[in-house]
Amino acid sequence: MNGTKRLLGDVRKACEKYDMIEDGDTILVGVSGGKDSVSLLYAMCELRRFYPKRFDVQAIAVDMQFQSIGRDSMDFSGIEAICNGYKVPFHVEKTDIAEIIFKERKESNPCSLCSRMRRGALCSYAEKNGIKKLALGHHFDDAVETFILNLFFEGRLGCFSPVSKMEDTGVTVIRPLIETKESTIKYFISSNDIEVLKNSCPEDKNSERENIKRLLNSLEKNNKGLKHRIMLAMEKGSIDGLKLQ
Repeated sequence: MNGTKRLLGDVRKACEKYDMIEDGDTILVGVSGGKDSVSLLYAMCELRRFYPKRFDVQAIAVDMQFQSIGRDSMDFSGIEAICNGYKVPFHVEKTDIAEIIFKERKESNPCSLCSRMRRGALCSYAEKNGIKKLALGHHFDDAVETFILNLFFEGRLGCFSPVSKMEDTGVTVIRPLIETKESTIKYFISSNDIEVLKNSCPEDKNSERENIKRLLNSLEKNNKGLKHRIMLAMEKGSIDGLKLQ
């Protein structure tokens, strides 16, 4: 597949750099159906073919049931087809997240709570099924954006960790795309004509994260390598477990 070598190279680098995989692991890949998580699913399925440490892959999607708030329901058949092709078990976890956030709580800034609830659902499923590793599709650009978001809106230096253990469930969250730029993911998806799901969330493209993304992309045009330098500073500062190679 076009772009696979670059994608796999980045993912393998991250897995080795941060010791994400142990021999005999079962890795549960959280798949929303968007370009990032679908690319992660392909990468982990391909990586297990040659990675020196043996591991198994399973996949899970969280159904937030957007139809309960009048939005389109999520069709996970495409993800299921990918999983069937790789002989990977696939599960859809039904939740009431959309109704809770948008109807009951009427959150004005729902993204942070939604993220925690989805991660909670994923970790809970993993714990119940004896799975110790959960892989999420946050990539290089997400890390830089998160750092700037925390700096601008919370006045702190912070990001998500490449590897983090959830103390309440004992599940370790890994982010194998941490070394992968969004442009690499876009190329992989477009050049292979991979269909991704349209996001049904009413806040899609209308969040502070999107504003920061646009700001950084604008700054990058006139300051080539800006995101790379921000990440380098984060690694030099060991922000939330990030480190230099």
